Amino acid sequence: QVRLVESGGGLVQAGGSLRLSCAASERTFSSYTMGWFRQAPGKEREFVAGISWSGGRSYVDAVKGRFTISRDNAKNTVYLQMNSLKPEDTAVYLCAAADTILILTTTIPYKYWGQGTQVTVSS
Repeated sequence: QVRLVESGGGLVQAGGSLRLSCAASERTFSSYTMGWFRQAPGKEREFVAGISWSGGRSYVDAVKGRFTISRDNAKNTVYLQMNSLKPEDTAVYLCAAADTILILTTTIPYKYWGQGTQVTVSS
């Protein structure tokens, strides 16, 4: 069982930045593909960014050039650096772990989920 705990959310003005962190309890964290998803009120959960065990990255088009995903396997932590934030980025952000080689953009392959952290971007 992998326990994931997100932190770093908050309220920020449009154009601002936040860095989200997701700490994992599992020593084999480095072997998991990690993903960040977000869910806004009344909307489905959507893929934001993912990073494989080997460091490969994938982003949804809406955040390319603004968000950066990274991981520190020594700290069992994955990060999401979010710059140039927009009001439409407002959502609960959740990290997830998948026992896969590829970065998959649907929720089904991700077995473990954190509780989420709220990001609110004001205009």
